[in-house]
Amino acid sequence: MNKALALGVDLGSSGLRIALIGPDGEQLIEESSPYPSSLEEPLGWVEGLTSLCGLLPAAALKRVRALAVDGTSGTLLLCRADGQPGPGCLGQALPYHFACREQATAAAAMAGSGPAASANGSLARALHLLAQAQAIGAGGPWLLRHQADWLTGWLLGDWSWGEEGNNLRLGWDLQRQCWSGSIACQPWATALPAIRPSGAVLGRIAGKAAQKLGLAPGCQVVAGSTDANAGVLAAQPGKGDGVTVLGTTLVLKQFSPRPIEGPGISCHRVAGSWLVGGASNAGAGILRRFFSDSQIEELSRQIDPRQPTGLQLRPLPARGERFPVDDPELEPLLGPRPISDVRYLQALLEGLTALEKQGWQRLQAAGAPALERVITLGGGARNPQWRRLRQQSLGIPVLNRPGYTAALGMARLAATALQKP
Repeated sequence: MNKALALGVDLGSSGLRIALIGPDGEQLIEESSPYPSSLEEPLGWVEGLTSLCGLLPAAALKRVRALAVDGTSGTLLLCRADGQPGPGCLGQALPYHFACREQATAAAAMAGSGPAASANGSLARALHLLAQAQAIGAGGPWLLRHQADWLTGWLLGDWSWGEEGNNLRLGWDLQRQCWSGSIACQPWATALPAIRPSGAVLGRIAGKAAQKLGLAPGCQVVAGSTDANAGVLAAQPGKGDGVTVLGTTLVLKQFSPRPIEGPGISCHRVAGSWLVGGASNAGAGILRRFFSDSQIEELSRQIDPRQPTGLQLRPLPARGERFPVDDPELEPLLGPRPISDVRYLQALLEGLTALEKQGWQRLQAAGAPALERVITLGGGARNPQWRRLRQQSLGIPVLNRPGYTAALGMARLAATALQKP
């Protein structure tokens, strides 16, 4: 077992990534790719994982003894007991940013409060999916599974389970260890997963999945987490540290000695500690609407963070926000656009920086510990000018650590199963 390897799988908002670590926790290999079709296509998650595993040495794959999967929190799928997606429009998952305004009142009535009691929660998406199934005459029984839980089910050949962090927005109450409000009493409650904590060993990989991926039959499948939580596990923050993920969306995370609740605020339990935070619908993804990656890199070099643009943009990709405010009707503010591309890029970065600052202020006001330093992950962590803008705004040290990926965090979580008797 001293030569056992652990594999982490990250289903992010824009693509897949896998990381392989050795027995000492050192990262050996990391590979990534965009989704073969789209975030919403579940069979593409399998196809993408298969392709990435095909890039790893066959001998290394045979040494993998544990793996774990993270996914975008809130991307939800309706499927059969054997994992098969539904017909027609039901064959696609509803993505994390899809707000179901028509189900907001019903979701709030069922959940009472918390992240599920919102148009932006998974519970509203679940009600939307169930209503779609009824409308097209697609009878049950159905299962409701989030992205990471569905792929974990494919690995096991058993879709019974759901990891607790991935299901908070569906209504799982971490503190009480039950479904919130009246959710468990609904006639469709049999569609809910059996919840297991992050890091729990769920079983051994199914023979069909092992053969397809090139893994050994005895490989253990470990309950993973959300993509943002996985990034935190990779960063391993200390006391007073906050973690900002500058990916397609902007995510803030911070360990807390006690749970914190509030609209738009997430509260997870990871590695035995409470992890609080929030995720905006805005993020680095908006930049690609106006600029290519090479343009962003070139224009960023010309930004002088000491000279603010004075523009106050709200760089949401579409109507609706989750955090720092939970408002499904909030509109983007992307103009007026200045003639200078440099100034416009800077204004967008300033707008995202303002959202980050508001997010940290929101967490502090809700009772989170004082923030002394921010560790930055994700693609945006490669931008030094953005780091300077953020450090000026936050007034504390900001470190860029783009090499700390969610896939690495999942590999580290999977490796904990190798130490268990």
